[in-house]
Amino acid sequence: MSKARHNFRLDEVGIRRQLSMVSKIIKYKDIRLYRHLENLEAEDCFFVYRMVVVLFRRELTFEQTLCLWEVMWADQAAIRTGIAKATWGRIRLRAPPTEDLLLYAIAASVLQRRKTIIEEYSGMDEIMKECNSMAGRLDVWKLLDDAHDLVVNLHDKI
Repeated sequence: MSKARHNFRLDEVGIRRQLSMVSKIIKYKDIRLYRHLENLEAEDCFFVYRMVVVLFRRELTFEQTLCLWEVMWADQAAIRTGIAKATWGRIRLRAPPTEDLLLYAIAASVLQRRKTIIEEYSGMDEIMKECNSMAGRLDVWKLLDDAHDLVVNLHDKI
């Protein structure tokens, strides 16, 4: 996956861009959760660092990971072949192809735990522990549905 190459630059510019994107998705979707993250000085979303670096591999089973990656590859192939977002706009309630589906999925996984994060956690280390303990507890199909909803609602804003 040449797409992951930028995750391993010494200056971490690729990782920082992706964490910033996850932060923006959360901010536009759930300002209350974002404000809580700000109060905890966790709005940089460093707590999802592992998810970004390993492309969700540790959070999902092998089969689920392949499903997620295949959907990501299909989006990337649609973009490479020139399928325009305008075409997707004519199809109601469908997400346009995006190079950042993984980031929307990561944001969706955090948003699925918003209540716990807001009500129970008072530090970034607790949120990181929660994110790291998601392994085996995620439903890839619910995750993809939520990620696609985020793309539909936010792709013009981010």
